Amino acid sequence: MNALLTDIRELIVSARKAVVHSVDLIQVVTNFDIGRRIVEHEQQGAERAKYGKQSIQELAKQLTGEFGKGFSERNLRSMRKFYLLYSDRFPEEYRTSSGGLTINASLLRIWQMPSAKSSHPFTLSWSQYVFLTSIANGEERSFYEIEAAENSWTLPELRRQFDSGLYVRLALSRDKQELLRLSLEGQIVSRPEDLLKEPYILEFLGLEEKSKYSETELESAIIDNLEHFLLELGKGFLFEARQKRFTFDEDHFFVDLVFYNRLLRCYVLIDLKIGKLTHQNLGQMQMYVNYFDRFVKLADERPTIGIILCRKKHDALVEITLPSDANIHAKEYQLYLPDKEQLREKLVQWSEDAERLIDILSKDSADT
Repeated sequence: MNALLTDIRELIVSARKAVVHSVDLIQVVTNFDIGRRIVEHEQQGAERAKYGKQSIQELAKQLTGEFGKGFSERNLRSMRKFYLLYSDRFPEEYRTSSGGLTINASLLRIWQMPSAKSSHPFTLSWSQYVFLTSIANGEERSFYEIEAAENSWTLPELRRQFDSGLYVRLALSRDKQELLRLSLEGQIVSRPEDLLKEPYILEFLGLEEKSKYSETELESAIIDNLEHFLLELGKGFLFEARQKRFTFDEDHFFVDLVFYNRLLRCYVLIDLKIGKLTHQNLGQMQMYVNYFDRFVKLADERPTIGIILCRKKHDALVEITLPSDANIHAKEYQLYLPDKEQLREKLVQWSEDAERLIDILSKDSADT
């Protein structure tokens, strides 16, 4: 009986998800085509385009009276903008002779098949696309669409990731080629560097930026909000332990947080520091990483990664303390959402500095 109940429960949950996805897809496609018709109506002549605002107001009034508030002037403008930003999504085989869309039940079933995921014209809900259309940068908008679909983000999760500047924080640790890849493929995790971002944003902990708190309180707040912390860490993380104890030469040592990343197949150790980063902190993490590499990880697993989360790091100290190939990273964290404009300014500055360095290296190479 238990097996039958489980089987039927899974069937019902799967069916409901399919229905929800179908409804979402139909709504998105319908709104896309409404936007197309509005744009083409406006473009029929300069005189008609001139009175486009009045046309949308009148259209909203008529549709709202017949179909409800989903067709307000604001929503119709969102549909128009949606079409303008995503007008290349449908290939010619889905279009009628008049340019409209041919969407039927069989096509919807094909799009719902896992094997056809790459052929989906749209992968998110209408409310998520309305939010995405507010992102001016096309590469950034593409990144968030890919990540939201692959990680099944809800609208609040999508908003939070955008508000935390995830795209820019990841971009700051990548070269130009990898930056382009972010917008085309999302975050691909194939090496330790792909996991890193800076700063890490921990506003969900509810700790006051100016209040005094201990490392133990910071750790406890993270454990209490573990789901959010895993989302902030990124893809593939599994939680293993807090205050993981190991003994070496009769001395006991404790790692604040131990995770495993299933994509890289390696342990990730996190040490929390609220004070100034010191070379002793770096040396301690190096010992933790060495211990896990020699006594914990399996032969076919990748080397352990160590991350020190601190309020303020010292790049020069890190560089002089650790070997260049060390799998240890000091990263700053913030207890509030960042100013995205400041992050973007950093990205622009990073790009300009990178270009100047390339020019210098190119000239040196030519001279030699």
